[in-house]
Amino acid sequence: MAYTQKQIDKFMRQKYISELDKVAKNIFRMLRNENMIAKKFTDKLHELKVKLDKKATVSLYSEYHQQLQSYISRLHEGTCLNEAFTEKNFEDMRDAEMSNLNRLQKLKNATSYKKDKHKSKRQNEDWGE
Repeated sequence: MAYTQKQIDKFMRQKYISELDKVAKNIFRMLRNENMIAKKFTDKLHELKVKLDKKATVSLYSEYHQQLQSYISRLHEGTCLNEAFTEKNFEDMRDAEMSNLNRLQKLKNATSYKKDKHKSKRQNEDWGE
């Protein structure tokens, strides 16, 4: 059975998005790890970025995925491609980057579990009467 181009595109898109999510989870895990040092972080991040770049880039429609992609690129440029990145820089950026990842996760979850038909009921309820 031959697959249509639309099916192939959808499959490639799903693979790319799952790879983006894997990279984000790994970054969060590395930042949360107290024993992580800057050299190990940059090596692992570079490895993850290379793996992501091997996947065919697809057009991303959701704001979350677009921001996640730009976040990973920005973090890679700021750490792996920055010659002046040191252990002190890593410790200073750790909390800020965890906050950024948390914001991205909130953006992802903001679209979940909310249907318009339920939103209107909540807004029009009178709780005091």
